[in-house]
Amino acid sequence: MKIYFCGSIRGGRDDVHVYQRIVHKLQTYGSVLTEHVANMELRNTGEDKPAGGDQAIHDRDVDWLRQSDVVVAEVTQPSLGVGYELGRVVDMKKKVLCLFRPSSGRILSAMIRGAADGEHFVVRDYNEEEVEKVLDQFFSSLSRT
Repeated sequence: MKIYFCGSIRGGRDDVHVYQRIVHKLQTYGSVLTEHVANMELRNTGEDKPAGGDQAIHDRDVDWLRQSDVVVAEVTQPSLGVGYELGRVVDMKKKVLCLFRPSSGRILSAMIRGAADGEHFVVRDYNEEEVEKVLDQFFSSLSRT
């Protein structure tokens, strides 16, 4: 299974420790195409000047979205890029799990929470201690469909 993980990069790296935990668990279900999002060395300025610049990053990531079987997004840290990715993947009709931590004090965008249909686009509030359990439940539900 190919998994696309979304997490904030240029929008802020405060949650990178949570991303690491999520990506580590996701690797037990398949290949994580975007494991670099959980790299502690990656700063909010993004990747080090890849050949082709921002357009190359965009095109590569959209290609990875197309290749993916499922998308998991940690959406607690607001990110224009993550929102864009989620919009694209909805059009691709892929299964999506959005993870949000209410303990952050933030309020999740209505455009994300309101997109939840419980089947193709799932939004789960969670706390960090239970993230593996939430992922187990989601991936278990995939195998039943």
